[in-house]
Amino acid sequence: MITFEHVTKMYGDNVGLEDVSIDIDEGDFVFLVGPSGAGKSTFIKLILKEIDADSGRITVGDYEVTSLSNREIPQLRRRIGIVFQDFRLLAKKTVFENVAFAMEILHKKKRVIRRRVPQVLELVGIEDMADRYPQELSAGEQQRVAIARAIINNPRVLIADEPTGNLDPITADGIMNLLDEINSNGTTVVMVTHAKDIVDKMNKRVVAIEDGHVVRDEFGQYGFHETNSSDENEGVFDDD
Repeated sequence: MITFEHVTKMYGDNVGLEDVSIDIDEGDFVFLVGPSGAGKSTFIKLILKEIDADSGRITVGDYEVTSLSNREIPQLRRRIGIVFQDFRLLAKKTVFENVAFAMEILHKKKRVIRRRVPQVLELVGIEDMADRYPQELSAGEQQRVAIARAIINNPRVLIADEPTGNLDPITADGIMNLLDEINSNGTTVVMVTHAKDIVDKMNKRVVAIEDGHVVRDEFGQYGFHETNSSDENEGVFDDD
């Protein structure tokens, strides 16, 4: 599903990723972990072709990402759902409208939207909140809306950027159970996280990145001792 073959990305003299090779199979659930500034966001940006590799080859499904033209990039991204730590919901739209918006931009027919949105809201457990606005929801409920929006168009890959970062432990467990269910239905999930407790509890595949290199790829636990240091470039859509 996702393949990196000897991929290198440099930012001047700074290493983003260096000679990284990895295969993520269809249906995998992968935690992408590592210290701040390790290269996690570079990894995700390369998948989305927000940046270009300096060398190597990247494929996502049937797309050879490294050779895509600008015109073809939107086609790739339509097959990838993204969930953010800060939800990024539209404040003036209801839950239904927020989720429907992801279908509207693909020019889906209204009757298809009216049928599909309630199905997905039920899947994520908020079918009774369709007429509410984001500010009327708890953080966990808002994240469920964000997940519904991300999966409404049946993406083959779901990328989750610290989806539990703003949630209390009990709510975070509920979100992880939901992501696990989505994965069990066939969607490949790649989750960027610093949440050691979640990684250890889920016992999924863990890809650890440090200094631009994959230093561990196995099923099991988090494996890093995090410090409190931060990196202003660590967000998935910022430079890493």
